[in-house]
Amino acid sequence: MANQYRNNSPRRRSAPRRRRSSRSSRTVLFTIFAVIAAAACVYAVRDCSLHGDSGAKADATAPGAKHYPGLELAKGAPSTNTVKEYDGFTVCFNPDNRTSDWVGWELLESEVSDNVSRTDKFWQDYAVANCPSPDDYRNSGFDKGHLCPAADQKRSASAMSDCFVMTNMTPQAHALNAGAWQTLEKKERLWAQRDSAIVIVAGPIYTDFDTDRIGKNGVRVPSSFYKVILAPYVESPRAIGFIYPNMKCPGDMANYAMSVRDVEKITGLDFFSALPDDIEDKVESTFSFTEWNR
Repeated sequence: MANQYRNNSPRRRSAPRRRRSSRSSRTVLFTIFAVIAAAACVYAVRDCSLHGDSGAKADATAPGAKHYPGLELAKGAPSTNTVKEYDGFTVCFNPDNRTSDWVGWELLESEVSDNVSRTDKFWQDYAVANCPSPDDYRNSGFDKGHLCPAADQKRSASAMSDCFVMTNMTPQAHALNAGAWQTLEKKERLWAQRDSAIVIVAGPIYTDFDTDRIGKNGVRVPSSFYKVILAPYVESPRAIGFIYPNMKCPGDMANYAMSVRDVEKITGLDFFSALPDDIEDKVESTFSFTEWNR
């Protein structure tokens, strides 16, 4: 699969933000929407046939429950990236983009109801090369968009604090951050409660047209975001992917849904490789939004 990340461009200092041409922006958005539309058409028929008992709940915390270590870790990112485990999630930080190519975590049913308060104390991780500062986002027109949301890390003060590290942030349009992206995050917590646990990997998508950077450290602005979600402990494991352009995304969530395999083709990453090959192939090549949203 062709990797769409640019890995070797030189570091820029105080790079001024450059506006993308309207023609380039239209090209990028057309490509993204075309993939989403194609996925919806190809899998519409399959969506109607994937119900049955696939949603039967299992208990991920029960003694003897089968686990697959490393499900939240993706493969295929540049070797120059820094992979770091925080309390509750792992990031794969791209030093050129100043954002993480992926952030992965497992969300347990029990963690959804934890009640540690949100801190909003963003911090720079000096141990990670090129990690941006919170000030890089100041007056940029973009939110410090969480890839792993704070509401998924309420189990401890340490997890909540780590969730506000800048390696977990990406420049995100407020209309997306407070709109469709937040709606998806809320759905994930409902799905974790229903399915005992889910595994989530999220990150930005960059194309050659994405040249805008913000702040003194030059944080690169993505044109879209992806998220892949796996329910590994239900009777018939299932997965689903989403891609949202970095802008207001109106309409039904199903319009942005696709298979994990489609997300892999766009990002160049390999998700859920810790699964047995037969299970991985099945859950990644098909999806049913109706089944997830029931």
